[in-house]
Amino acid sequence: MTEAKRKTVIAGNWKMNKTRKEAKELSESIVKGIQGKANLPEVVLCPPFTCLDVVATAAKGSSVNFGGQTMDDHDSGAYTGEISAPMLVDCGAKYVIIGHSERRQYFGETNQTVPLKVKAAIGHGLVPIVCVGELLDERENNLTDPVVKRQVGAALSGLSEAELKQVVIAYEPVWAIGTGKVCEATEAARVIELIRNTVKPFFSDKDAANLIPILYGGSMNAKNAAELLAQDQIDGGLIGGASLKSEDFLSIIDAACTRKRLTAV
Repeated sequence: MTEAKRKTVIAGNWKMNKTRKEAKELSESIVKGIQGKANLPEVVLCPPFTCLDVVATAAKGSSVNFGGQTMDDHDSGAYTGEISAPMLVDCGAKYVIIGHSERRQYFGETNQTVPLKVKAAIGHGLVPIVCVGELLDERENNLTDPVVKRQVGAALSGLSEAELKQVVIAYEPVWAIGTGKVCEATEAARVIELIRNTVKPFFSDKDAANLIPILYGGSMNAKNAAELLAQDQIDGGLIGGASLKSEDFLSIIDAACTRKRLTAV
């Protein structure tokens, strides 16, 4: 047995919230709030596209990264309303969320479009946070495992091993997003372990899969973050509502600062 460090990521998905003024205040408060903290996770802010430059200015010179909430797989063209990977890179973004359940539910994101976007993101140097997770009826019908495995397999299809190493995965049980319901910490860890085992066959070196950060993304908040992050398999969080208040988001970051970083391989 050897040990390898797997990075912890705390990403805030602001969704369709915050004006530019509000984004400036929130991002500046977060940047100020993490100053001087030890053992920080990778902190990522994903604001609306209209606020990317505001967040970029606030984050400049700090350890805070930022990214987009989605992107198109084309670099440019007649795709009204879409944002491309080169545009995100031009804004200074490092990350992009792909396949979020709300994009799947409301905007036609599928297991066919997600891998195209993942490939395009990596090709332009962006780190994709790939979201997977089951609906309530799928969980109630004991379909969580096959649904999640199918989504993971589709998202990673066609990637080289070098490209796979750039991916972050977020498990977001759809029934727990924005509902206040949270998957039990041990169950979230079980599904994340399933995800990791699904990733392993994509590598010739199976230990490499142990270095892929896998986050939990279903109503993690200031109250439950410590319990969730205490699970060895959970490498951080994709935070929705709790990322909209700096005190809540900073509390989650604090919980991440104290979690165990060494994972047995």
